[in-house]
Amino acid sequence: MKTNRRNFLKAATIAGAGSFAGGFLPGCTPKNKISNLDGILASAGTVHTQKFNMSGYAAPPLPTVRIGIIGLGDRGSDAVQRLSYIEGIEIKAFCDKREVSVKSSQKFLQAIGRPAALEFFGDENAWKKLVELPDIDLIYTCTPWILHTPICLYAMENGKHAISEVPIARTVDEAWQLVETSESTKKHCMMLENCCYDFFELLTLNMARQGMFGDIIHGEGAYIHNLMGYNFKKPLDDRPVDGAYTDMWRLKENASRNGDLYPTHGLGPICQLLNINRGDRMDYLSSVSTNDFTMGSKANELAAADPFYKDFAGRNFRGNLNTTIIRTALGRTIMLQHDVSSTQPYSRIHLVKGTKGMARKYPNELIALGEDWLSDEETKKIWAEHSPEILKRVGEMAKKVGGHGGMDFIMDWRLMDCLRNGLPLDQNVYDGAAWSSVAPLSEWSVANRSQSIDVPDFTCGAWKTNKPHDINLEKGGTTKVLELPEIKEQAMNGLNLSRQKSEA
Repeated sequence: MKTNRRNFLKAATIAGAGSFAGGFLPGCTPKNKISNLDGILASAGTVHTQKFNMSGYAAPPLPTVRIGIIGLGDRGSDAVQRLSYIEGIEIKAFCDKREVSVKSSQKFLQAIGRPAALEFFGDENAWKKLVELPDIDLIYTCTPWILHTPICLYAMENGKHAISEVPIARTVDEAWQLVETSESTKKHCMMLENCCYDFFELLTLNMARQGMFGDIIHGEGAYIHNLMGYNFKKPLDDRPVDGAYTDMWRLKENASRNGDLYPTHGLGPICQLLNINRGDRMDYLSSVSTNDFTMGSKANELAAADPFYKDFAGRNFRGNLNTTIIRTALGRTIMLQHDVSSTQPYSRIHLVKGTKGMARKYPNELIALGEDWLSDEETKKIWAEHSPEILKRVGEMAKKVGGHGGMDFIMDWRLMDCLRNGLPLDQNVYDGAAWSSVAPLSEWSVANRSQSIDVPDFTCGAWKTNKPHDINLEKGGTTKVLELPEIKEQAMNGLNLSRQKSEA
């Protein structure tokens, strides 16, 4: 599609920053002066004019949400099962590259007595046929990252709302395409950032909104998760879910890009605490990566014993640990970290610091409303008195349904409740675009000795007046949670490895 062009920079030579192939776009407002950056040429361009503000936009209600799901590996098969608990949902069609994955989720629908979904598989472009179906309202995307933006764009262009697993875009240009298409079609485009719906994150968000931390000064988030076993695992094409990445796609991402490739799990909840895109915005960032101390040697070791890995031998993998610092327009700061290739306990950090107190999630959930951490008894009282309504309404059921401890189900339930009641979504296209853009921007900074780079204002100034989203169900909250037949457990056997994981 043709996009309006903001002031843009074209890379003449950016070593190691391959994801800028589509063009690098710094923001809505033209900038005639760019600091001296190696290999970068600046030129004046056209300002992007916001066609329609999707923040706070309420699309017409859909009492029954008809869904097409593309990608039925760990995340997609999980989604099929979670969505089946939600009132007013019809799963109309499945698509996956592998027939075995489609048949597996079809078997689950059959086991719980639901109508069969239409099936699309085999052809690399089979997903387009699903998107073109006339009786679908929403496209739910759980594919490798490289397909997230193309599927969302095609969905909106074909009259469907589009939601996608994280990240929703791999380049800044892709992020702008999503923004412009969502505005022009008035179709929702939401990134499925499940960590925004985890229990402690929602508690601290509600506390921040009640002023309990005072003025927020700083936040921290991360994705620290040893994925060496998953990234190097051979896919088994005869199994619907095998804990591996089809065609080794995620290892390929780590072998061709260097930065914070997966920022949104830690960043999303912190952005909501800081009201990013709703009173503040990310202004600029600087990023630094260590060398790689594990992935390259692992690839070489495996390639010596198995020709399957020969294409990864001798590659320059991304550094083990990336640290990115972001400053906001109102002068707050955010620190992000990313490490998926070191031996370590899992952590998303989730730290918020204000003038009156702070909270930290990992390794233990701690809250301070003064100089000392609260006692266990005091913390229990905080949970009882300050949990947002959404947790009170569906939190316990979410723990039973599952999905990373329940946060996946809360996310799906809230999304469907908003669509069924014609309410604005909690995360809109500007959030997905901004949070995802940190990955390519961090790549650029790492490739340029950690120089700072502007974060685009995808709202084009609307962040100054946009309102925070609703976590206390002031509207909506009417969608019921259903009970499934007992056969459900048998139907899920062998399908859902991701449900066994305790973290995102």
